[in-house]
This record gives sequence, structure tokens and C-alpha cells, in this order.
Amino acid sequence: MGAVGTVLCLCTACGDGLETLLLMSDVTSVSSQLAETVTPASGLPQESTLPVDGSVVQKEDEKSPYLAIPAVPVVEGGQGVRFDFNDGARVMVPDIAPELGQWHVRLSDYSTGNILFDARLKGGMVSSTKKYFVPFRIDVWLEKPDGTREDILHHELSLNGKPVLVQLPVGTLGDTIAWLPAAIRLAQQTGAKVSCSVADVILPLVKEANPDITLVGHDEAQANKTFTSGFYASYNIGLFFTDTELTHQPTDFRHVGLHRTAAYILGVDPWNDNPPGITIQDGDTPPIEGPYVVIATQASTQCKYWNNPAGWQEVIGFLKSAGYRVICIDQKTFHGTGYVYNHIPHGAEDETGSRPLSERARWLKHASFFIGLSSGLAWLAHAAGTPVVMISGFTHPDNEFFTPYRIINWHTCNSCWNDPRHQFDHKDFFWCPRHKGTERQFECTRLITGAQVIQTVRRVIKDRGLPLAEAATASVA
Repeated sequence: MGAVGTVLCLCTACGDGLETLLLMSDVTSVSSQLAETVTPASGLPQESTLPVDGSVVQKEDEKSPYLAIPAVPVVEGGQGVRFDFNDGARVMVPDIAPELGQWHVRLSDYSTGNILFDARLKGGMVSSTKKYFVPFRIDVWLEKPDGTREDILHHELSLNGKPVLVQLPVGTLGDTIAWLPAAIRLAQQTGAKVSCSVADVILPLVKEANPDITLVGHDEAQANKTFTSGFYASYNIGLFFTDTELTHQPTDFRHVGLHRTAAYILGVDPWNDNPPGITIQDGDTPPIEGPYVVIATQASTQCKYWNNPAGWQEVIGFLKSAGYRVICIDQKTFHGTGYVYNHIPHGAEDETGSRPLSERARWLKHASFFIGLSSGLAWLAHAAGTPVVMISGFTHPDNEFFTPYRIINWHTCNSCWNDPRHQFDHKDFFWCPRHKGTERQFECTRLITGAQVIQTVRRVIKDRGLPLAEAATASVA
């Protein structure tokens, strides 16, 4: 749980006089008696300065990619006490005159029995440090001057039947497809009425195919000034690179992988690799006649490319000899920066361009299999039910969904993306944290050979009972 400050409290205010373990790092706003700061009841919660989009630390003057939650907790708890679970557990108690007594607020984890916060205060806001799913228990009572106690609120978090918001702030295809199943499982496992925000360009692909949740485009959500006003709980999904205190995630995402981090944040089964449903326009009809293979070769940074200079040429040559047309469905025919650009491989048919995602999904659905990188189109192929041959050395295989055709060369440098010692720099197109500027730069994929990929392709063909032309059968294992 990060750096936990442990306090052994023997005072009667903490319960029955027994030793009570207080995890005081689990609150952001506590009483003045504990030398911390309570947010005034009339004030606004401070914006987080922790990273919210997986790339940089958000500064106070930068706009958050997440929709703002209501300043005041949305649930009435009695006698002016309000609470909710938006961005952690929040409890607001009204200012009280000293002659009337003082409030006593306690936050607990009812699954572990740990008391996370326990303090007296005269008014203000208490907000938990932990922003991911925790089975919180909230207790509030009034301690009167005569020593008597008036119980005001006892509430255990229960999402069943409650409106819950899950925010997917990024517009990237792979992240959305990777994270969306966790939101769906949250609804299925808890009975919550889950609303989930996604990029508008992705919305048509997933909205109708996932009826267990309500999917809303970012533009619609942002335009509705009251959109976040009625949610009992809300959770933000992201890659929090510098969240060393584990405020936004229970475990570093690099330890568990891209898609599983969303499941950990939401407290649902992280070992389910089932993709979300997708809607494919004209999906019942193949776009072309005959067997074909779809490839995707472009990436956002050079470390994600297959950097073997002859790799694609060798694989495409083999596929054609095996009787397959090779279709490239990247958005761009070439991409790079400065003096380095990556072009569509020779021999591939060009179906690139800014086309609807459903069109690309149609190409993938009817393909014999897909060959690509750790990229959004690999995730789309997974959602379309297409066998995926994934070529990646900069990520560990646990980072992506399981495919028996995952390719990595263990004999060379690998998996830097999943190494917590290295923070990915989105602005550095040539990011290579261990070997940049040396002859070993990008060796993680340079040393994945065409022969290694072809061997895997042969296995796909054999496993799936796919056709193989006579020109390629001589070397079949």
C-alpha cells in the first residue's frame, strides 16, 4: 500500500480501548488533531497532481483528462452528513459549535478489518487517499460534551443497483479494448449500473455490442455539465507511471499488464482475457474472395516496430508462396520522425487510410489470421476473434492478452516497458531506456528473425487447419 504510516491507538475514540491498527496514509484530508488538513465544508477538493493519463505528472494548471466529480458528496447520510465513493471514499460533515460536541469519522476496509482513518473533527471533508475500488465502510457519530454518543451514519459500500461511473480518458484503440472488459465485469459481478466513457471514434464499435453497461462518448459526457452529479461511485482507469504511493492503482500496472491493471483498479477478476463485444458493419460478408492474412506494421514509437530490416519481406514472401493474399490495414502507409520513417512492406496490398474501425474489424474477422505488433489493431483482431501472431520485444507477454502465437526473443534485451525502473517517454520516438545510442538499440525486435515468425505462422496454419499451397509445404515441420 505504499508507505504506510502505522499508528497504534489506545484511546477510547478508536473503539473499545483495544489496540487498533490505523493506516493513516490512507487519507488525504484528516483532522487538525493529527496535524493534517481538513478540507473546509464549503471548499472544493484539491485536484490531484499525480499522473492521470499514463504519460506525465499533471500540474495544477493543466486540465485533467477525467471529468470533474461533484464538489459535494452526492448521498445524504443524515444531519447534514454527506458521503459517496467518487474518487475514493468521501465524507463531508457540517461545521458544529463546540458546545454541541464534535464529529467522529472512521473509514474502514470491511473485507480486511483495517481501520484506514479515525479522527475527531469539527467540520469539513474527509477523502481517502486510495482512489481505486476498496470495500469501504463509513462510520460517523457525534460525540457530545457529556460523553454520550449519537450514531449518525453506518454505511458499507455496495454497488448493487447503484449508478457507477468508469472513466476511460484516452482515445487510443488498444487501451480502450483492453480496459473495457473490466468495466463490463464490474457490472456483471456487482450488479452496478455502470456508465463508461470512451472516445467518440470508438463508441460505434462497442456501444451496441455491450448491453451490460451504458457507453457514452467523451464529447457527450463533457457537454453535459451535470453528467457526473448522480453517481454513487466513480473510478478512473489509466497507466499511472509515477504513482509510487499506489494511490490510483493497487499494484503497479507494469507488474500486471495493460489490461489487468483495469481489473485491479475495479476490484474484479483480472485473469479473464475475454474481449469486449464489437459491432462490425457488413460483418457477415468477407471483403474479398479467397484466403488472406491481415498485417499491421506501424506503431507510435520506434521501439514498438518490428525492427528486423528483412523481417516483413521474408514473412510476406512466405505467405504468398503459401497461397495467401497479404492485406495491410494500418492507418498510415508510412510513419516516423526526423530522418527515420517506416513504410508499408513491399508485397502487401494497401488498405491503409483513415477508415472506420468497423471496416478494419471486418477485414480482421474474415482473415485467416493476423500478424502485427503490440498495438491497437492486435487488440481489435482479438476482439474480432481472429488468431493473433503478435511480434513484440519491448513488452513482456503478460502485458497483453494471451495468444499462443506471441513472439519474443528471450536471448536478447526485452520487456523494458514492464520494468518499473524505466518510465516510458511518449515524446521520445526513439525511446530505448537500456541501449539508446548504442549498437544494441532496439535489439529486442531486431533480433526477432523472419524465420522465427514464419515458424509461428506455420504453427497457426497447422493448428487451425488452414490451407497451405504446395510451394510452401516442403518445409512444413
